[in-house]
Amino acid sequence: MTRVFITIDTEYSSGLYTGPGAADRADNFARSIACNTPQGPAGVTHKLELLARYGQKAVFFVDPMPALVWGVAAIEDIVGPILAAGQDVQLHCHTEWLALAGSANPLASGRTGHNLADFRFEEQCAILDYARTTLMAAGAPAPVAFRAGNYGANDDTLRALASLGIGHDTSHCPALPGGACRISLGPEARDPVAHMGVIEVPVGSIGTLRGGQRHAQITALTLAEMLAAIAHARQSGRESFTLVSHSFELINRRKLAVNRIVRRRFTQLVKALAAMPGVTTGTYAEAPPQPSAALPPSHVLPASAWRTGQRMAEQFVSNTLYGAL
Repeated sequence: MTRVFITIDTEYSSGLYTGPGAADRADNFARSIACNTPQGPAGVTHKLELLARYGQKAVFFVDPMPALVWGVAAIEDIVGPILAAGQDVQLHCHTEWLALAGSANPLASGRTGHNLADFRFEEQCAILDYARTTLMAAGAPAPVAFRAGNYGANDDTLRALASLGIGHDTSHCPALPGGACRISLGPEARDPVAHMGVIEVPVGSIGTLRGGQRHAQITALTLAEMLAAIAHARQSGRESFTLVSHSFELINRRKLAVNRIVRRRFTQLVKALAAMPGVTTGTYAEAPPQPSAALPPSHVLPASAWRTGQRMAEQFVSNTLYGAL
């Protein structure tokens, strides 16, 4: 049985932040969390309803850092419905909010940075301790797993997580070797592995025609590619496969308009997983991924010219009709 981890980075947007007032928080919530549009809902509540309809599980990595400017109530509004729906809440962290926090910055130095990896070990410990404490104050259980905002973690992040008793991280994205992640694992590290005191769970990927990898994100792969990658993982005896989504990913946030292509893709994914033999969806709270010494290193789904062509065509239509997130 292969467990698919549908992981959803659930976050307000620091890029849309215009002030600490209630109206600004409400607007940011509408665009980044609820995603209620004239074409229908497409945010967290919509995803929770889909998961419930098809009996599937997901992991919501919730960023508590906006509490620096709006208070814990802003995070309670996110955590409450997720837990009420029986889904998993884990820890996410975008350090961009430190630049907006002023005197609320948990670092005595007042330092700011775009990614966690921009900070020293002791500073990361302080930031992550604040984030964990705030998430729990918002009603979440003690987190056992973490993903850095922008995947921007390094080895010190993993050491800091270990010191706080958070045993799993999923910030390593093998398909993005030039990205913000600075964890000392290469693109060949595609399976859960013990690293720097925690279990690192890489984001899933597929092969590309040029010999690289493409990450398994809802907006980056077609439905056919995701299902083929999951089937390949099952056939290869892999115990887990990680997909990435975001709370706002089914809409254009600035226009508050549904991206019908991506919303249909997510709906059909959840529906297909419910009927897929040898596959289940998992959570970190119940059964987090573990390293397996019994299995050889995994190989990605080989590239397909047909699937790649389909994706390029679908992405062109999506970008033309609905624009960027």
